[in-house]
Amino acid sequence: MMSEIFNIQFLHPSAFYLLGGLFIPLFKGRIKQGYMLFVTLMAFFAVVNMPHGTYGVYEFLNWKLTFGDVDKLSKVFAYIFTIMGVIGVIYSIHVKNDGEHFAAFYYVGGSLGVTFAGDFLTLFLFWEMMAFSSVFLVWFRKSPVSVDSGFRYLLWHVAGGLILLAGIILQYSISGDLSIQHLPFSGWWPTDLQSLASFLIVIGFIVNAAVPPFGAWLPDAYPAATVTGAVFMSAFTTKTAVYALIRVCAGSEILIVLGVVMAIYGVVYAVLENDARRLLAYHIISQVGYMVAGVGLGTPLAINGVVAHAFCHILYKSLLFMGTGSVLHVTGTSKLTELGGLYKTMPRTMIYTVIGGLSISAFPLFSGFVSKSMTVTAFGEAHLTWAFMALMLASAGTFLHTGLKVPYFIWFGKDRGIKAQEPPWNMELAMIIGSLFCVGLGIFYKPLYALLPHSVHFEPYTAYHTWESLQVLLFTQLGFFLLLKKLWCEDTISLDTDWFPRKGAKALMWLTKPLANIEYNFIGEIYEFIIQKPIMGAAKIFKVIDTVVVDGTLNGLGKLTLACSRKMQNVQSGQIQHYAMFIVAGFIALIIIVMVLPQ
Repeated sequence: MMSEIFNIQFLHPSAFYLLGGLFIPLFKGRIKQGYMLFVTLMAFFAVVNMPHGTYGVYEFLNWKLTFGDVDKLSKVFAYIFTIMGVIGVIYSIHVKNDGEHFAAFYYVGGSLGVTFAGDFLTLFLFWEMMAFSSVFLVWFRKSPVSVDSGFRYLLWHVAGGLILLAGIILQYSISGDLSIQHLPFSGWWPTDLQSLASFLIVIGFIVNAAVPPFGAWLPDAYPAATVTGAVFMSAFTTKTAVYALIRVCAGSEILIVLGVVMAIYGVVYAVLENDARRLLAYHIISQVGYMVAGVGLGTPLAINGVVAHAFCHILYKSLLFMGTGSVLHVTGTSKLTELGGLYKTMPRTMIYTVIGGLSISAFPLFSGFVSKSMTVTAFGEAHLTWAFMALMLASAGTFLHTGLKVPYFIWFGKDRGIKAQEPPWNMELAMIIGSLFCVGLGIFYKPLYALLPHSVHFEPYTAYHTWESLQVLLFTQLGFFLLLKKLWCEDTISLDTDWFPRKGAKALMWLTKPLANIEYNFIGEIYEFIIQKPIMGAAKIFKVIDTVVVDGTLNGLGKLTLACSRKMQNVQSGQIQHYAMFIVAGFIALIIIVMVLPQ
């Protein structure tokens, strides 16, 4: 199997993370840091040198498992995943907890495994690896909130994984083929077995994409993760789901509606949020909404826009999480009501965070402008005016809160007198790399476009499009400063769709409490009278039999044997003549017995 997976032409980048992660505890200090960085760089160069084709095909129980299905789509996602792996390791290289590094390595490795999977079973195995490794990035924060959030996160992903598995099993029962196929879902509800299989697979994917009402796990878990763990989590789970949707579900019209709702939904909830990392988590939902909607549209321009936006989103969103994570690392809080005036003590971190905010807002000359505009333009060309206008509105909301609100309240708001300083060198280096990508891709975008799966000409910097974007952004900025008092943060908690499972669990407990009382007071008494007491009475009888009869008999035999052996000691005189006489007497007695016995 190993020779199949690690073909001389194809080194699976996931293998570097999965095998390399095992050896992290063996190293210490600078050697460990250098080793982790080396592993991530090797995975990146494995992608660079990877030719298109099918590799790592393995026969298992009459199933053909494909570990390396390489084409333009899988390779561009592998590029950004391995780049983010390098940036994430640099940002977290100071962390002493080997378990956190191990979890991050297996999380990235699982994402790469999904990216190159050529069959549904392989995809599912790596899909679950992502869920069960990433939850430790939440738990390793070791606070009661993170423990609870981690369990909720895991429950959501296990449920989504089971739904996905049900769809895979049903699809296999219909087609007899496990290979990944294009299975778009038409309509709003399944009408036959094939549409039911597609529907279940779509649901399994959109749980990981955090599509409402299945996305409450994201703003719940990401702010509860460790400082470095949240950076990794912001990059992989939702974008791996987007990749899977492109591969399997492109053209499913239901995704257009869900994606547009996501884009607006995330922005609205970000308005209400006070925690900076939770606010950014809601904007992940909003930005992934653009991608989900583009997948639903399914045109070549839309798919190119989705892929480009996923590429850029990983970079600027991780940069924003690195910036706010640095603030949390230094000050101990990420609540906007407790921050302010930090531009004096953390000026460089402020610059990196502002770059991330301008990128996510699709400001010209930043990466978000050359990617988001492609997706929005695809809806304009498809004459879906309602979706086009809704996405433009969501873009304004993004700039309002991530481009303006977060920087203002952290860096330029009321000075709280917090003593702060720039984060460690490695965290700052990771932010510098992320910032260079955000600016570089906004200016030199053609190399990114060359990686996209379809050959579609698109020019982002037209006079009309640039002026249109600037008008939206500048009027949004004007509105922010005019309505600043209305947008002032409050230290509140906003429950979204997780209100239903939370309240549902309480209602279930309320309903089951009388049943529990009946079980304890009635059924328990019957059990004790009919079963427990008779069993205990029989046990006492058997105890007496065991201790008095059985033990007494065995102890008596032992004492008798001991007494006889002591008597026989007197027969031993120590003189050989006596022993010879006993032997002769015994021999004579034996002869007599034989003669007397009847023939």
